[in-house]
Amino acid sequence: MKLWEPYKPAPLLRGAFLQTFLASSKIRLLGRNHLDKTSEEMIITAGDGTRLLGLYSRHEGKKSKGLVILLHGWEGSATSTYIQSTGRRFFNSGYSVFRLNMRDHGESHHLNKGMFYSTLLDEVFDAVSFISSMEKEGPVFFVGFSLGGNFGMRIARKCSEKPVDNLKHIVCISPVLDPNKATIKIDDHFLIKKYFLRKWRRSLKKKQALYPDIYDFSDLFPINTIMGLTDLLLKRYSEYSNIQEYFKGYTLINDAVKNISVPTTMIISKDDPIIPIEDFHSLKTNSLTNLLIHEYGGHNGFIEGYLLRSWYERYMVRLFGQYQA
Repeated sequence: MKLWEPYKPAPLLRGAFLQTFLASSKIRLLGRNHLDKTSEEMIITAGDGTRLLGLYSRHEGKKSKGLVILLHGWEGSATSTYIQSTGRRFFNSGYSVFRLNMRDHGESHHLNKGMFYSTLLDEVFDAVSFISSMEKEGPVFFVGFSLGGNFGMRIARKCSEKPVDNLKHIVCISPVLDPNKATIKIDDHFLIKKYFLRKWRRSLKKKQALYPDIYDFSDLFPINTIMGLTDLLLKRYSEYSNIQEYFKGYTLINDAVKNISVPTTMIISKDDPIIPIEDFHSLKTNSLTNLLIHEYGGHNGFIEGYLLRSWYERYMVRLFGQYQA
C-alpha cells in the first residue's frame, strides 16, 4: 500500500463500540506468535529509582530494522491484545520490540510502593531513553495507545529539552488530550465504565495485598464512577489538592504540544466513544506533527476486515520503513 491510504472498515465492522471491543479481543491473537516466544522480562530503573517492567523481543537473524517501543493505555499492559498484535506485526516485519508496562500495570505492582499516577512522565521518559540506548545502530520508534498516546505526546515535548538521539518517530493512537472530558465520557457509557472499574479494582486489590500497611481501599470499592473513585484516591493518597489539579498535570490542549521536536503522528477517529474529536481541532501543532482523522475506528480499533487486523499496523510499518538507511 501507499504510505497514506484511507482507512475503510468493512461495513459490518463500522460501529464505534464494536471497534473498541475488537481492539482488545483475544481472537485477534490466534495463530503463531514469535513475539511471545522470543520475549524476555526486563526491569528498567528510572532516575528516581522507580522500576518499570517490560518485555523485550530482540530480532535475531537478519539485521534488525530498528526498535519499536510500545506503551499500552490505562489499565492495559504489555500483554494487551492491541499491544501484542502490533508487536507481532513489527517483529514479523524485522523490528525488535520492547513492550513497556506503566507502574502498577501488568504484573508489576510489587516493584514500587508508590501508586501509579498519569502525571508520572519522568519515569516513563527515563525508561524510553534507556530502552532507546539499547539499540546501538538502528532507529527507534515509540507507539502509544490512549493514555500511552498521551505519554507519547509528552515525551515528544520533553525531547525538545532532553533529546533522545535515535528516537525517530512517535505515533499516538487514540491519545487522551483532556482527561477530565475522557473520564466523563467513560462514566457516561455503562459497559465501558464497568470494564474499567473492574480492571481498576482488581489492580487496587493487588496493591493493597502487597502493601497492607500503606493502602486500604476496601471502603472505596463500592464507588461506582471513575471520577468519584479517582477523586477520593487522590484526596487520601496523593499530594494533589483536587482532581482538577491532577487532570491539569497531563492535559494536552491548545498549544500544549506546539513545540515538540520529534516527528509525531496522531491517529484518531471521529466516533471514538472516549476521546472527544473537537479537542484535536483546536490543537496547535508544528510542522513535525501529522494528524490523521478517520470517520470510523472507535477507540484503539481501526479494524479493517473480518480477519480483524488493524489499519494502523500496516500504516506504521510503511511509515517507519522510511527511516531505513
